[in-house]
Amino acid sequence: MRSCLAILLTLTLGGAVWADDQKKKKDDPSQIGNRNVGKGLNIYSIEREMALGKQLAEEVRRQSKMQEDPLLSEYINRICQNLARNSDAMVPITCQLIEGETPNAFALPGGFIFVYSGLIKLADEEDELAAAIAHEIAHIAARHMTKQATKSAVINAATIPISIILGGGIGGYAIRQGGGLGVAAVFQHFTRSDESEADYLGVQYMYAAGYDPNGSITIFEKLESLQRQQPGAISRIFASHPMDADRIQKTEKEIARILPDKPEYVVSTSEYRDMRDRLLRIEGRSKSVPPGVHPTLQRRTQDGKPDDESGKDDRPTLKRRDLIE
Repeated sequence: MRSCLAILLTLTLGGAVWADDQKKKKDDPSQIGNRNVGKGLNIYSIEREMALGKQLAEEVRRQSKMQEDPLLSEYINRICQNLARNSDAMVPITCQLIEGETPNAFALPGGFIFVYSGLIKLADEEDELAAAIAHEIAHIAARHMTKQATKSAVINAATIPISIILGGGIGGYAIRQGGGLGVAAVFQHFTRSDESEADYLGVQYMYAAGYDPNGSITIFEKLESLQRQQPGAISRIFASHPMDADRIQKTEKEIARILPDKPEYVVSTSEYRDMRDRLLRIEGRSKSVPPGVHPTLQRRTQDGKPDDESGKDDRPTLKRRDLIE
């Protein structure tokens, strides 16, 4: 009897020590990549999660107006890759741009992130955009989508045909039930706990990638202001995770508690300003041309130059990054 109690006590203490060690790692940005933040009840393997995400991403692309400009696409994905390299994500991450005024981004299982052009218009600085992307990468790293789908599957198991459960086709079942862009919503029912964890991990990924983590505060404040000004237009986006003063203050405290000061951070870059201006020009130009009306082709002079200043090549000028304290 005594030996059984001793074994039980040892296991209990060992579990407590392990949990404490994991919490310390989660609080330490130097341990990024060396901690299993995605641990938890999940019926999806990493491989199934990636396959599911690929299928969902194809649905989103079919149902959305994608921003196909190659320079913008490459730039957004480059920011994404920098953050992904400095994250706990166990899957490859890709970012794509959707044309739309919604100031938001969303993640799908398996490493797929979609950014609305409206978010870039709202974000004046690169660190603000990076904050939103880092938050979505955190959802992927913590595997929030498939964990929530697992909970829903367990709760609703009685209503799902047994053949689907045995065949491992819950993802396909969700797709057939959701349809279109509603599919993505099936995997975006985050709890406040999920959102809090994504905020917490996201600022660490920003910090590790060299960005000023306070960019998360400024973009949160802009979203909160927009939420107050246009409650009907934006409340749906943050229905499960309201952007309020408590959330902002909590993130401020976490930044101060766990992130050591650095001598300098990347706040913004000349390339970001160029790319943001480019997006505004492209989308402004597309809106100014009525449907069915083709834009006028500009004539060039004999020396090959445009005959006015409006024809200048609008490719961004590559400049040295601005490091702003």
